Amino acid sequence: MQTQSITRRLTYEDLLALPDDGLRHELIGGEHFVTPSPIMRHQRVSFRLSGAFFDYFKDHPVGEAFAAPLDIVLSKHDVVEPDLFVVLADQTEILTQKYVQGAPAIVIEILSPGTRRRDEGIKRRLYERTGVREYWLIDVDDNVVIVWSRAIDGKLVQTAVVGHTPGAILTSPLLPGFVLSLDELFG
Repeated sequence: MQTQSITRRLTYEDLLALPDDGLRHELIGGEHFVTPSPIMRHQRVSFRLSGAFFDYFKDHPVGEAFAAPLDIVLSKHDVVEPDLFVVLADQTEILTQKYVQGAPAIVIEILSPGTRRRDEGIKRRLYERTGVREYWLIDVDDNVVIVWSRAIDGKLVQTAVVGHTPGAILTSPLLPGFVLSLDELFG
């Protein structure tokens, strides 16, 4: 006789009921993931990118950038807190007072040893399924930005790997005029 283990998939309501412990809590497919606070280099890169977005959106009112912690509710069982993300002007209906209800245009994850496999694997697939237009993975160990973009068939395909070399810049067709020097990003 076989026995089955039944695991209940957690919901956003379950996530909200957790005590605030200062850690990042996410749900992917109803499975709970906890991430400790990031390391110093991660924070520096996040801050620099946030500043670049702030400067860009002052002069280009095509959207708005946000940084963690802020919940993105993609479904009842999928709630994530990416490091940074961009909501474009054609998506303002996904913004609520407390969280984002739907896929932002651009999601950015800064890789760390504890999240790398999740960011490269199940999160990329989740963002692909839910309509994210671009997914940026920033590798602070190798000073590289990997960009995944939505193809005609709806899949996220790797479209750029920008390494920190002299003169290297990061741009996006979703952000006309956005140019970020990797020297500035990685310091």
